[in-house]
Amino acid sequence: MKFHHLLFLVMVAVFFSCKPKQKSHQYIHFKNIQELYQFLKWSPENRFPLISAHRGGPMPGFPENCIETFDNATTYNPVIIEFDIAYSKDSVMVIMHDDKLDRTSTGKGSIGNYTYEQLKAFNLIDNNGEETKFKIPILDSVLSWSKGKALLTIDLKKGVSYARVIEKVRQYKVESNSIIITYTADQAKEVHQLAPEMMISASVQKKAELKRLNNMGIPNNRIVAFVGVSAPDKEFYKYLHDKGITTILGTMGNIDKSAMASPAKNVYYHLINNGADILSGDNLPQAAEELDKFRYNKKLSSSHIN
Repeated sequence: MKFHHLLFLVMVAVFFSCKPKQKSHQYIHFKNIQELYQFLKWSPENRFPLISAHRGGPMPGFPENCIETFDNATTYNPVIIEFDIAYSKDSVMVIMHDDKLDRTSTGKGSIGNYTYEQLKAFNLIDNNGEETKFKIPILDSVLSWSKGKALLTIDLKKGVSYARVIEKVRQYKVESNSIIITYTADQAKEVHQLAPEMMISASVQKKAELKRLNNMGIPNNRIVAFVGVSAPDKEFYKYLHDKGITTILGTMGNIDKSAMASPAKNVYYHLINNGADILSGDNLPQAAEELDKFRYNKKLSSSHIN
């Protein structure tokens, strides 16, 4: 082999060895809403614990409530993406948590003071205060992106219409990967009456709260139970699991802080082991590592993950 050919091959080898390895995505896919129902119907054989990436899983370079951030989250684990919807001045449903733009974008003041066309001029800012090139997305874009990639838990800011959001979910045919977040029994009742086929995240921190939902006509097979931001006892998890209900524990705040301060304690692993099914929080990389370990140790798998 001639020297220059050999040199070329060496250079190619060095290039590919130095090139950053592309992260692979871990997607969740359901062919229809019946598959979603079955996935979320709790049973020991059917269990597959998940992370819900709060506000989409922001981290350095990836702002909250941003499609690029959602996509990045899927490189850590198969995830549920939790995100927030607000109205622009011209009633476009945009993805934003705060009433004001200042913390998370280069804009200033209330989001309701700007039309969507005006909002396009702003860039999103990550949680370290660094400006990115990413833009404020609209609900249409998120729903379109999510197909075959992630489950969604959809949070509505004050004043946003459940009816309009459900209309969009149906328009994009993503009922099979969407869960609507509610905070009160009356909100859960409204969503169930508007869309009896859709799954609802409902606050269930006491047995009486589940009974009230049932008395309002909401069946257990449409409920994912948010049990709060501090772990309940095993008996309460068993009460919900015996009814086939999957649970969400919010780790944002104190639990995440405790896990980050003492990673050797495997806080997330033990929360899942004690009965939580979905962990909704802000510490995606560490939670992903511990859930991977838990699912491996327990030999848990799902045909809906690829």
